[in-house]
Amino acid sequence: MRRFQSSMVSDAAFMLLFAACFVSVVFTARDPDLYLQNIIFLNVAFLIAIITYFTTVTTGLILNILFIFGYGTFTLYQTVIVGGLIGSQNYFWLIMTPVFTLATWMITMSSKRLQAENEELLKNNSSLATVDANTSLKNTLSFQNDATIFMALSLRYEIPLTLLVIQVKYWDEIKRMISEDQLTEAIQDMSKLSQTSIRTNDALYMLNREHPTWGMLLFTDRPGAQMVIDRLKRRVDELNEMESEKYKVSLNLKIGAIQYERESIPTPLDFIAQAKKQLEYDV
Repeated sequence: MRRFQSSMVSDAAFMLLFAACFVSVVFTARDPDLYLQNIIFLNVAFLIAIITYFTTVTTGLILNILFIFGYGTFTLYQTVIVGGLIGSQNYFWLIMTPVFTLATWMITMSSKRLQAENEELLKNNSSLATVDANTSLKNTLSFQNDATIFMALSLRYEIPLTLLVIQVKYWDEIKRMISEDQLTEAIQDMSKLSQTSIRTNDALYMLNREHPTWGMLLFTDRPGAQMVIDRLKRRVDELNEMESEKYKVSLNLKIGAIQYERESIPTPLDFIAQAKKQLEYDV
């Protein structure tokens, strides 16, 4: 409903601005003797409208008050000193200049409202999204939901649960050596490689997109997780051999692993934090 109202205000403002331009052009062209004077006032009206668009309606109102005061002084001079008559010419620009400002303010207001609604929708979408757009992997929000369930299952059925946190070694240096497209392809290739290295009942997550960090929840103990680690590193070596011309750099992994223990890991975020600490030992 709010979006519909903003659209209606914007349409009305455009129609008002179009009508004001048409009327002003016709009025300016009707009297050749006052053509230059009308052109000057028309440019002033447009200038105030443009300033209003890029600033605020308050600025536009102040400029309109100054214009009315200046134009009133000019009219008084023509009437008293020069001896001219007050006609429609004297009233037209006093009315049309605020009309231009009003139409511009309505356009600005509706545009800013639509932008605010769009930003709100994008913010809500990013906070509620559970899948990374580039890799189609579940993200950190989804990890927290799943990890809570997996941790409860691990306690209830006494099934060992281990989290692997995976990063690419020297990623900051690699970013400077290859293009943005190659970086995206590398992340996608590493995601596919990781996905094919685990069982169907295990889960893979993209925990950090900016500094690529993957998380693997494995229903296995620490020795079983070591087998997955060895498999991952072996497949990365195979990828480096097969795609040596693609990236021009060697991709190597560092992996931290931690087995779930109720006393030391109360929350999913603690699970990630402790697994990341283990990265320091994989050099």
